[in-house]
Amino acid sequence: MLVNAANLRVIFCNIKLTFNQAFDAAPTQWDKVATLVPSTGKENTYAWLSRFPRMRKWIGDKQVKALAASTYTLANDDYEATVEVDRNDIQDDQLGVYQPQAQDAGFTAKQWPDEMVFELLNKGFSEKGYDGQPFFSDTHSMGKTTYSNLGKKPLSAASLAEAQASYGEARKQLRQMKDEEGRPLNIMPNLLVVPPALDDVAHTLITAERLDDGKANIYKGTAEVLVVPWLTSDSAWFLMDTSRPLKPLIFQQRQAPLFVAMTDINSPDVFMRKQFKFGAEARGQAGFGFWQMAYGSTGK
Repeated sequence: MLVNAANLRVIFCNIKLTFNQAFDAAPTQWDKVATLVPSTGKENTYAWLSRFPRMRKWIGDKQVKALAASTYTLANDDYEATVEVDRNDIQDDQLGVYQPQAQDAGFTAKQWPDEMVFELLNKGFSEKGYDGQPFFSDTHSMGKTTYSNLGKKPLSAASLAEAQASYGEARKQLRQMKDEEGRPLNIMPNLLVVPPALDDVAHTLITAERLDDGKANIYKGTAEVLVVPWLTSDSAWFLMDTSRPLKPLIFQQRQAPLFVAMTDINSPDVFMRKQFKFGAEARGQAGFGFWQMAYGSTGK
C-alpha cells in the first residue's frame, strides 16, 4: 500500500472505529462505588462539610448552621496508552496485527476509572481522607463522638457466630453512624465488595439459605456482591452504602479517554524511526468521599 495522506486517513479512521467499538462494549464497575465529579481545571478542592442542615419544624427564626469545612484537594493527572504502527507494515499491507491492539486500547481506556477508583480501596487503610484520618480508621470524629469504619475480622460464612463477627459487625457500625447532633445518618449498607478470593464466601453470605454450619442465614439478601479484580489483598473486604446520589468514593474527570493519532508523514518519528502512533489520552483523579458510608476490613 502506498503511504500517503489519503491512505493514512482511511487506515486510522478504521483503527479509531475499532477503538471506539471496544471502548463502548467494555464493562465497568467504578460507578457502583464512586460519584462522577466533572472537573474544569487542574484540580478540584472539596470542602467537605462536617455539619449537614436537616429539615426541622420552623418555629421563629431559621437556624443557620455554621458550616465547618475541611479542605481536600485532588489534582488531575495525565494518562495515556500508545501503540506504534511501523511504516513497513502499512506498505506491506500487514495491518491486521493492529486491530487487536486498537481493541485492547479501547477496552483498557474504558476501564481506566475502574483501576483508579478501586486502587483507593487498596490504599484506604493508610491514605487519609478529608478529615485527616485514614479513610478506614477507628478514630473518625463526628461532634464529640468517635466512630470506627475499620475492622480486622476475615469475612466468613463458616458459622453464624463468625458471620455476625465480620459482616454483621460491619453492618452494625455503619448503621449506628450519627451526625453531630446525635441524629441517625440513616446509612443503609447495600454493597459488599470483595476480591476474587472471597467470591464464594461473599455469595454464600448474601444468597445462601443456610450458612456452612447449617444455621439459617440471617444476612441473605441484605446486599449485592461486587467482585473486583483490582483489589490486591485476598483477605480485605468492604461494605458500602451506595444508595445515595453521593457515593463513598469520587471519580474526578477532567478529560474522558479520547482516541488520538499521529499520522503526519513529515513528523520526526516517521522520519527517524518510520513510526506512526495511535492511542488514548485522559485526565482525571480519584479520591475519598464520605467515610461514613464505607467499612473496610483487612481480614487479618
